Amino acid sequence: MHGACYGACCMSQHLQVRNLSEATHRALKARAAREGRSLSDLVREELDRVAARPSRRELFERIERRGRPQLSEPLADVVRRMRDRAA
Repeated sequence: MHGACYGACCMSQHLQVRNLSEATHRALKARAAREGRSLSDLVREELDRVAARPSRRELFERIERRGRPQLSEPLADVVRRMRDRAA
């Protein structure tokens, strides 16, 4: 019973990355060493950071839900005026 429970509750805490290039592995290991951290700590913190951000799809969906802004004048006129001022 213990073995089944262990596998069910702890599987999400283990990750194996296959086909990682040797160059990537060396770069990550060197970065971890420069920062005085273990490779596991470095990768875990990076994965936490990535997981906290919305995916591209989620980001685009959020933007789409906002709708298009209502401009007081055509955007082309605004850009033209800004270019004229810079010249």
